[in-house]
Amino acid sequence: MTRENFVTCDWLAARLGEPELGIVDGSWHLPPTGRVGSEEFRLAHIPGAVFFDIDAIADTSTGLPHMLPDETKFADEMTTLGLGDGMRFVVYDSPGLFAAARVWWTLRAFGAEDVAILDGGLPQWRREGRPIESGDAHPRPRSFTPRLNRAFVASLDDVRRTLAAGSAQVVDARPADRFEGRAPEPRPGVRSGHIPGSLNLPFVEIVEHGRLKRGAALNQAFAARGLDLSKPVVTTCGSGVTAAVLALAVEEAGGQVAGLYDGSWSEWGARADCPVATGPATTS
Repeated sequence: MTRENFVTCDWLAARLGEPELGIVDGSWHLPPTGRVGSEEFRLAHIPGAVFFDIDAIADTSTGLPHMLPDETKFADEMTTLGLGDGMRFVVYDSPGLFAAARVWWTLRAFGAEDVAILDGGLPQWRREGRPIESGDAHPRPRSFTPRLNRAFVASLDDVRRTLAAGSAQVVDARPADRFEGRAPEPRPGVRSGHIPGSLNLPFVEIVEHGRLKRGAALNQAFAARGLDLSKPVVTTCGSGVTAAVLALAVEEAGGQVAGLYDGSWSEWGARADCPVATGPATTS
């Protein structure tokens, strides 16, 4: 099946106001930036958009950041946002391509069939002089029926089994210095390093000017880091955000995503029963 994972600003602008279109601002920023997505949404967003807060629409009982919620909570949150069954969803974010991929993955994991990302995100929309509105969103509630597809989600035990069996490549989207253990982790209590046997493809190497690289440039990025797109890929990162960018890239390049490790390094690196490797990835 060929899935269109991106739409252009032209496409979206021509459809603003359509009742079956759900426009979703999924902006999220790393805590050290001091930026808050919800506050920026109130200042400026695409007309008709609602704000999807990945920290709030989450399982907050685990102690891990923005983990997938259960189906009941997700359905309630989607209904409140006016994002219902049968709608087409277009997700964007303020950096261009960052947390929008996490929202894209989340919606698809819960059974939404028609989800795309705005190519270039809010920066491209603004560069083209498209309309902007401010203030809070006031959506009409619409019922959403969640159908969680477990194949989208990899648990810690799934990652262990995958590595033991060699059934897929585990690929980490964190920066190389964190993956190799040369830089400290931003979250307290999380060790430096990486999952033994995993590969490293920093997401900044597949995103350029807020857009996913395409074609030969994307394939070259995979090849340079030892990834074989003929084999399934489990994606991971610090907390499951840029792992979704990597999952998007694998899918766009024609590869198979065998799950996103939701707990990612925030879980693995904090557990004493999980081994940690340092240094560059070892490829065979």
